[in-house]
Amino acid sequence: MSDARRTVSGMSELTTPTGREPALVARPRPDGSAPRALVLGATGYLGGRLVPRLLSAGYRVRVLARDPARAEAFPWGGDVEVVRGDATDAESVREAVEGVDIVYYLIHSMGGGKDFENTDRRAARTVADAAAAASVSRIVYLGGLHPLDAPLSPHLRSRVEVGEILLASGVPTLVLQAGVVIGSGSASFEMVRHLTDVLPYMPAPKWVRNHIQPIAVRDVLHYLLGAARVAPNVNRAVDIGGPDVLRYGQMMNGYALEAGLHQRPIASLPVLTPRLASHWVNLVTPIPKAIARPLVESLQNDCVVKDRAVDDLIPRPEGGLMPYRAAVKLALRRVNDDTIETSWQDAEVSGVPSDPLPSDPDWAGRLVYTDIRTMHTTANAAQLWSVIEGIGGENGWYSSPLLWAIRGWMDRLVGGVGLARGRRSRSVVTVGDALDFWRVEAIEPGRLLRLRAEMKVPGGAWLELRATPEGDEARFDQRALFFPTGLAGRLYWLAVLPFHGLIFSGMARRITAAAEHVQREDPEPRAEAGRIAPEVPEVETVGG
Repeated sequence: MSDARRTVSGMSELTTPTGREPALVARPRPDGSAPRALVLGATGYLGGRLVPRLLSAGYRVRVLARDPARAEAFPWGGDVEVVRGDATDAESVREAVEGVDIVYYLIHSMGGGKDFENTDRRAARTVADAAAAASVSRIVYLGGLHPLDAPLSPHLRSRVEVGEILLASGVPTLVLQAGVVIGSGSASFEMVRHLTDVLPYMPAPKWVRNHIQPIAVRDVLHYLLGAARVAPNVNRAVDIGGPDVLRYGQMMNGYALEAGLHQRPIASLPVLTPRLASHWVNLVTPIPKAIARPLVESLQNDCVVKDRAVDDLIPRPEGGLMPYRAAVKLALRRVNDDTIETSWQDAEVSGVPSDPLPSDPDWAGRLVYTDIRTMHTTANAAQLWSVIEGIGGENGWYSSPLLWAIRGWMDRLVGGVGLARGRRSRSVVTVGDALDFWRVEAIEPGRLLRLRAEMKVPGGAWLELRATPEGDEARFDQRALFFPTGLAGRLYWLAVLPFHGLIFSGMARRITAAAEHVQREDPEPRAEAGRIAPEVPEVETVGG
């Protein structure tokens, strides 16, 4: 079993719940061995937090991941078994459920393209069939809180259907139906935070008057852990929610009070449809339209807990459920302390290349465009690396702020993530992390950072940044690669070529200048990575 005091995202101790609470500790199998839990969605916002707590509770944990390297990059990656695959692939799912006691189903196609309902349906049926064939003891699914007497949005309707498929699987299933989840890094919290921070006056859709029942992320984790211990004959859906029933406008002003801001006047406008509202959220917050729309659609009706049947199955956390403003206060502290465990930012982006960069020999016969820059610096490799590892987000990209901002806005206008996504941690980067409209594909600490583009482009794009020691000094290598798709890809590269000359040359110069600034501030060589490069006074950078 994993040491309960292992670090998670830089924290020395798991936050509540830890999994060591008496009501949450794993019950051994009849033969005395530890039960095995399979987590689907382990690299997502909730899955990434649930896995270390399952380990702490005494479970053996297996995860199913399309990219095993991404799962292995988590602090708990070395303590779990990783099966490569996808929930829609019957063969990999059959392998993953073998010998498993509990399956946690924490996946759904939020922003997963036009055919997301069929994808969700196919994944649910694949998992249900495999779990039944493997005699799994329980399935735990996190669904969406919804009214019983109103039309549902496509995304919420799909989540309800997934729950119904799992309940009909023949495997005892507990469906936990939650609404707005409040915690550092959650999409719902970030939407509230940025709308309130940015807008002194809020023109809003009429749904700001609807009643919703938010729940703190730590209480969701409590129920997920407790669900593994419910009686074997339980096969049903139950609602979970925090102690407060609020209007969305009250949530925004509750956030304002905790953040030390003035309360915001809010005007309800009936002309703002979910589609227009998601564009509005996309414009003024980091949340891209593909994620904003299902969030907005889930707020179209009153969504409150219909009963407290869950209390008969899972005891409440010691001290009770966390009130909304207490959850906001805790989330803000995590943001300010740079101790966010997981974030919506790291969710996979639909419709962008996900294959890794092919190795150089594989390029034979393929068209690839490159921009290569090499610079020498008097800073040592560790000082140069501290700048490379801190790139993106608040630190910017060490190049023309205007050109980067324009590229980010162009991406947002066509439905991409843009620059506003930022990065989860200001000081640490790992495989799978999002850096604005890039994704960390590979990292060799102290040497190499490879980023895969997730902006909307007709092809696949990568950016490599490398620090190489040269005695007491270092060499900086910067390589941008673009594999065009069809004529559109070729025309795209030619159109942006003049701007790349400005962006990439300036980027190389200013990264090495920033490293030399680190050297002047701290001339002693540093072996550790992860420090944020201080701002270089004469260099303007753009934040994400």
